Amino acid sequence: MTGTPLRVGLIGYGLAGSVFHAPLIAATEGLVLGTVVTSNPERQEQARAGFPDVRVAGTPEELFARSGDLDLIVIASPNKTHVPLARTALEAGLAVVVDKPVAGTAAEARELAGLAEQRGLFLSVFQNRRWDNDFLTLRGLLAEGALGDVWRFESRFERWRPQPKGGWRESGDPAEIGGLLYDLGSHVVDQALVLFGPVTQVYAETVVRRAGAETDDDTFLALTHANGVRSHLYASATTAQLGPRFRVLGSQAGYVKYGLDPQEAALRDGERPGPGWGTEPEELWGHVGSGESPLTGGGRPVRTLPGDYPAYYAAVAKALTDGGPNPVTAAEAAAALDVLEAARRSARDGMAVSL
Repeated sequence: MTGTPLRVGLIGYGLAGSVFHAPLIAATEGLVLGTVVTSNPERQEQARAGFPDVRVAGTPEELFARSGDLDLIVIASPNKTHVPLARTALEAGLAVVVDKPVAGTAAEARELAGLAEQRGLFLSVFQNRRWDNDFLTLRGLLAEGALGDVWRFESRFERWRPQPKGGWRESGDPAEIGGLLYDLGSHVVDQALVLFGPVTQVYAETVVRRAGAETDDDTFLALTHANGVRSHLYASATTAQLGPRFRVLGSQAGYVKYGLDPQEAALRDGERPGPGWGTEPEELWGHVGSGESPLTGGGRPVRTLPGDYPAYYAAVAKALTDGGPNPVTAAEAAAALDVLEAARRSARDGMAVSL
């Protein structure tokens, strides 16, 4: 990719902005991190220390006042700000990336998609877990037909955090769009839709288990896909013994994989993409097989493909400069929100919801 790099403004420098977006943007050919927006003085200093050439602004208004100096806005601020900030950016004529969930409702996501289309602008949603190592490996196995016809997809995003951490992600205020259903649920639902397509029925259980918690911290979804596959999805902060990240059962074999992709931990530790990025040791590889006893660890080990979060922003840069495809469209994000909204209704009413 050649030519002048695209200038990026990043709104938000908390976990999402500082750990995921800023390092990945800076590592992408064709993009340059020009401005970071955060009102927190400590985070302002962190941004300057990590990216000495970056300009720091205290408010989004300061950023939009200089919108002519930017080509792309990345929104990594709290969930409730996603829609108004994305709308403002699009109305300013800027391409936009929004962290998941793009909105609180599918209707809002489709409204943003319509505004972007009307103005001929790029709008994408950051769903980095499509580039997790286990997910890429599973897609390869499915493409090979290694499992036969898939009958059930089990996906777990589980943690052991017995004490609430507080903050907007754990707020009980519906306006904050907090809770695990919309946080980790956004990931597991998106992955299920990418793998197995549209959903016709949703059943969900959302529970508040921890003392002092205000919103769901232990969540289960059962999805029926139009092609007959059943997805069982778990998102929990209350799991004292973690289950497999994936257990996929097919007519010929199953695939079982434990452990999380290493990229988030690497980014948190300050590592940056380079040679060997996203790889994991052989002892963490998943296994494919049929009928083996779990006590013997049966099945053949399958090399886990390297995780590749940098691929998302590489695709964004290519889409903006060379007309490549949008890596994650707002329409796809709206389809996932249809499922999340149905899950919320199902959990509230105690019954399955048809889509």
